[in-house]
Amino acid sequence: MKQSFVFTTWLTCLLLVFLGNNQSADAARSPKEEPVRIVSLDGTVSEILCDLGLQSHLIGVDVTSTYPESLKKLPKVGHNRTISAEGVISLKPTLVLTTQNAGTKSEVIEQIKSAGINVITFQQEYSIAGAKKLIQDVATTCQVGSKAKPLIKKLDADLALVKKATNSPKVLFIYARGTGTMMVSGRGTQVDKMIELAGGVNATPDFENYKPLTAESLVAANPDVILLFDSGLESLGGPGGLLKVQGVAQTNAGKYGRIIDMDGHLLSGFSPRLGKALQELAQKMNQKPKA
Repeated sequence: MKQSFVFTTWLTCLLLVFLGNNQSADAARSPKEEPVRIVSLDGTVSEILCDLGLQSHLIGVDVTSTYPESLKKLPKVGHNRTISAEGVISLKPTLVLTTQNAGTKSEVIEQIKSAGINVITFQQEYSIAGAKKLIQDVATTCQVGSKAKPLIKKLDADLALVKKATNSPKVLFIYARGTGTMMVSGRGTQVDKMIELAGGVNATPDFENYKPLTAESLVAANPDVILLFDSGLESLGGPGGLLKVQGVAQTNAGKYGRIIDMDGHLLSGFSPRLGKALQELAQKMNQKPKA
């Protein structure tokens, strides 16, 4: 209770000068009159806030904020890449939190700021060190820095249990929203980093970010494993539907049924559950091919 009060008081009175915000602290309303009201535009930030015991301050989240389950009860302001400033402002937050990787348009951020709302953008690096730093940064910003230590300790314990995939399987990640939207991951994406950390090799390392999937590139990549978000695999009709996509059945992954899926936020969020995500990914990558 004491930490929550300190958090409320500190945010309301001091966040106006954090990260170069030049608004006068005189404009801050009394914390007794209005507790800090947070909108999170990033699922990983939302998860960290909950792990820090600050969920009661959340009044709205983006659609990537799916964990913990209780976040699904909060008002949604849209996907972080297509958020409108009006939707955020209508919730009357005193603080908006996001990351530079979330993809919210800069003009939307400026609109929110122009409404007198404080916006803090955290830097997020897709690595183990980056995951720990984001936990610490969010905790420090919310002046509950001591609560970061047990979260990071738990992350380290989970990471110690990861049994990396053997034989460095070639893994192709397909981002799918039905057969009409199918993209493959190149270098530098969250999933590319996860594949590497779990002991695999990206099957398409010759380009950055994402490219449309083609039958020719699929056969040329010839992955040992095909990885998708669970929602993406479902949009294709499950493994059977994916095997009907031109070129998939001709790959080693298709021939031996090595098609795996994971929760999208768990796989790509680099959240406090990073160790759990790598455990699951490595285990699935280690599964023996079907005879």
